[in-house]
Amino acid sequence: MAEHKHGEMDITVQTKTFDGFIKFTTWCVVVIALLCLFLAVFAS
Repeated sequence: MAEHKHGEMDITVQTKTFDGFIKFTTWCVVVIALLCLFLAVFAS
């Protein structure tokens, strides 16, 4: 087996995926919060 050397693996794809996931989650939370606010104000 190959020797493991810390910090040599290319993680650009994983970093892009994680950044995209965080952006998606943030936008979803914002939209849900605005939807809840809208329903609290205008639902009767």
